Amino acid sequence: MIKQLRLLPLIFAIAVQTCAYASYDSGLSAYRAGNYAIAYKDLSEAARSGNADAQQLLGHMYYMGTGVAQDFAQALEWYKKSAIQGQTESQYVLGTMYYSGKGISQDYREAIHWLQKAGNQGQVDAQYILGAMYFTGKGIPQDYQRSVSWFRRSAEKGHSEAQRQLGLMHLYGVGGVRKDNVIAYMLWNLSAASGNAEALDLRGSLAKQMNQNQIEEGQTLSTNWQVNTPLPTTSSTGE
Repeated sequence: MIKQLRLLPLIFAIAVQTCAYASYDSGLSAYRAGNYAIAYKDLSEAARSGNADAQQLLGHMYYMGTGVAQDFAQALEWYKKSAIQGQTESQYVLGTMYYSGKGISQDYREAIHWLQKAGNQGQVDAQYILGAMYFTGKGIPQDYQRSVSWFRRSAEKGHSEAQRQLGLMHLYGVGGVRKDNVIAYMLWNLSAASGNAEALDLRGSLAKQMNQNQIEEGQTLSTNWQVNTPLPTTSSTGE
């Protein structure tokens, strides 16, 4: 009997979690179908029970004003609950909200805290923003080497703007990277292929200053590279 009593809290917790998952699943289905009133009801129930996915989606509804009145303060509250439980996208959005002062007083320290959590879990946009923050020194001590590190992590996941920025750093040898116009060309070639117009212009201007061997190597390097693999840091013909 005593053993059964000791198990009651665990049984209760499992039952609550099961109900939360069921409410989240029904809320998600309603959300996808555009039945936002039902989605809000079910997601709210699941979110209050601690379901991190429901908290994240509820935060999104408040952030976008989807099915509810737009309310950044409410969005931040739910995103934070979800972020504390380790939800990467919630960590990223929370970081951007602190960075921009949306729904809360601007706080770069909190922004960096949450963006780093998201970036360390592979969130590509968080990695890019961290690279930009370290590059500009906005809200954080300027550190080009850390900027390169974050830009590279984002660029290796295919983020076109991170590729563009990393190309500039390679062109001028900033942040401890070797100055290499072929690597810059390769990175801008990759970025331009994703539709980045600025990278396209940069690549075109740079190509006028390169010889044929350098252009061919840059093309080969970009053709052979695959997303989620390390980007080359040096070339054989670059300068």
